[in-house]
Amino acid sequence: MIYPSLDELIRHVDSRYTLVIAAAKRARQILEENNENNEEQKEKAVSRALREIDAGKIMVERTKTGIK
Repeated sequence: MIYPSLDELIRHVDSRYTLVIAAAKRARQILEENNENNEEQKEKAVSRALREIDAGKIMVERTKTGIK
């Protein structure tokens, strides 16, 4: 079973598209942070990004030009 589930995640954003974009953007940030600090990944960046979105650590703000 996938955790967190899509039903849980969709409550934090307005659409599935927004969820995908936000998770991808955060995952890229995580990878950059790991590369700068020469840290080894303990888990996949996308999994960590989705957990952070589910925990409410990542706030998704929609703008006319994109997602912040």
